[in-house]
Amino acid sequence: MAGSKMSVPLAVVVVLSVLLTGATHAGPEMDPYKILGVTRSASQAEIKKVYKRLAKEWHPDKNKNPGAEDMFIKITKSYEILSSEDKRANYDRYGQTDDTQPYGNGRYGQHQDTFNFDESFYNFPFNSKTQRDFADSKYTLHFKQYVNDVVPDSSKRPYLIKITSDWCFSCIHIEPVWKEVVEEMETLGVGIGVVDVGNERRLANHLGAHRTPSILGVLNGKVTFFHYAVAKEHLRQFVEDLLPQRLVEWVTDKNDLHFLNSWHELNKPHVLLFDQVPVVPLLYKLTAFAYKDYLQFGYVDQGLSETANLQKQFNINTYAPTMLIFKESTDKPADIIQAKGMKKQIIDEFVSNNKFLLVPRLVNQKLFDELCPVKQFHRRRKYCVLLMTGDEESFSLGNQAFLSFASTNTKEVVRFAYVYQRLQQPLCDTLMQNKDSAPPLAQVVILERRNAAGKALFKPVTAWNGSEEDKQCLLEELERLQKDPSILVHDAMLPELNNEFASVSSLRTSAMICRREMMPLLSLIFSALFILFGTVVIQAFRFGCLTHTSRPSKLRPPKKNFVEVTELTDITYMSNLVKLRPGHINIVLVLTDASKNILLSKFAKEVYSFTGSLTLHFSFLNIDKHGEWMNTLLEYAQDAMQIGADEGDAGNHEMDYTGYVLALNGHKKYLCLFKPVYTGEDLDSKSSEDEGATSGGRLRIHHKLDRLGLWMERLMEGTLPRYYIPTWPGLDKITPSK
Repeated sequence: MAGSKMSVPLAVVVVLSVLLTGATHAGPEMDPYKILGVTRSASQAEIKKVYKRLAKEWHPDKNKNPGAEDMFIKITKSYEILSSEDKRANYDRYGQTDDTQPYGNGRYGQHQDTFNFDESFYNFPFNSKTQRDFADSKYTLHFKQYVNDVVPDSSKRPYLIKITSDWCFSCIHIEPVWKEVVEEMETLGVGIGVVDVGNERRLANHLGAHRTPSILGVLNGKVTFFHYAVAKEHLRQFVEDLLPQRLVEWVTDKNDLHFLNSWHELNKPHVLLFDQVPVVPLLYKLTAFAYKDYLQFGYVDQGLSETANLQKQFNINTYAPTMLIFKESTDKPADIIQAKGMKKQIIDEFVSNNKFLLVPRLVNQKLFDELCPVKQFHRRRKYCVLLMTGDEESFSLGNQAFLSFASTNTKEVVRFAYVYQRLQQPLCDTLMQNKDSAPPLAQVVILERRNAAGKALFKPVTAWNGSEEDKQCLLEELERLQKDPSILVHDAMLPELNNEFASVSSLRTSAMICRREMMPLLSLIFSALFILFGTVVIQAFRFGCLTHTSRPSKLRPPKKNFVEVTELTDITYMSNLVKLRPGHINIVLVLTDASKNILLSKFAKEVYSFTGSLTLHFSFLNIDKHGEWMNTLLEYAQDAMQIGADEGDAGNHEMDYTGYVLALNGHKKYLCLFKPVYTGEDLDSKSSEDEGATSGGRLRIHHKLDRLGLWMERLMEGTLPRYYIPTWPGLDKITPSK
């Protein structure tokens, strides 16, 4: 006790003496016990308490004394030794640490707790202006910022996020590598974020980060954790692995025509990068991901003999990377850029200026909005010359003539596009004249969109077959338009364009089914078997037998004398959760094979009064089959740590979710959670189901749902806490039933 009382003043005396004597290169005689000012018999609690106080006092960000950095390093290293039983025992026996190197050395062995890296902790510039300029505050993320900005933006670029906290030695340990990686990734266009657990625990829980330091990546809203040694090359590979696998197609002399000729089917320009490196550069992959909706990307390795003809055909020099963009012509690139050490800004400008074909097909509303934007100011008018044609062979000459005419256009205020009449019939019906002509004729109109609601001014120009007379008529109208915009005498409310890619996908699926004549029959048989064996129908007790639940007055009375409970599997996953209609909730009971019969019977009693609701569905999840999905779901929940807080230290043993009930809102992506509460009722009684059971075993399971009826009432009242998640766990978390 005397040593404990003297620890605080003794620590101050020792620290001051070390600082005043200017000891900067401590040798083996340095004693971690003296550095912290504790006795050799000090407990871990005492050591930790002293360390926190000293670390706060000597942290270089708060203590401006010139010796604060060295003192903080010694305090931290001393705590690292004494907080580890193995290192402490090693020091007590041999008088040295397990790395056998003195404190003052600039380097010591790799830290093995969570991360490994190749930089020295002692080289970390605590007090330098450079470090303050690189403060994490520049990249600090908050919950709303993450949800509103980062998640949507992650559909265009990946994000690399670090989870950190105050007084985290390992966080300081990885800082030099993190700084170097951030500087490189930012120049490539990767988003950077830092989450301070002390200030943003909600966001940390939302991301599923339960330890510091952690590093994770976000792409398309999906969170992926980094689990390797913190080295520059590992983090670079991690970012690269986040990206989809087939962003960039390898192009050689054998497949170049197939690649370039797909512009018509994909309705996109094609980009080819010629370079001498045997792998696709990360910058090029990131560019391909950012512009994946607009362009198709290919890569040509100049070091391969199979690309010699391509290099010769386009006269490619080998001294610098070369990027070509092809549009409707596959023989001649529409644009070219060549530079040593291509930078992101140069590539972005080059690609963004070539996002569209000369005459793209309007395949959806988004493309229409970008090509033919709504008029904003008088001097920023945008006119759209639209050809309404067909995809039959009889229209091909006219379509080619329209492309030829558009390629000579030099006016920035005029954009050319076309639509297929059979795919965009509502739009064509609004704009066309002679709609009922047989055979149908291609027509050209000039239009200007006036507001986002669909209002547009337009003028039909001519029926179009590509003749010289048609071209001359269109040219004259464009010249008149430049002088007098009032020639657009017609107005209309344009309908929203059909999404042709969605239709094509549906048509392809239908075609595949037609080719496989047996598939509809097999599907019907499989569905019938699932309904027969995958649905559990539980005969509920009559309403008067329900002891714990009374039906709320606002609920409709049950229409059936049983509760229909469907098992949640990979087959029912989409319909019962992901695509559940807005306003509908699925009540999911979590059980095991052993507890299935007892819990389902009890579940039916408790929820029977609520089966009259048209918005409630009832399911069960077998944790023996789908435990990984349950764990992932609770990790996704923003308050996952609080969910399991009452269950003790979840990190030391596997959580028992038997008897949990989840209320899942598939549309709004949130859940409400019921945790079993034992009431102690009917302790000495046994139901007919429990006879012969081991003492207390089945009774405890039976009582897990005692308060479920009250919880259901709160659910219907909307007073339960909601745990929002970024997305439902993927189908890979659902193991198919065997």
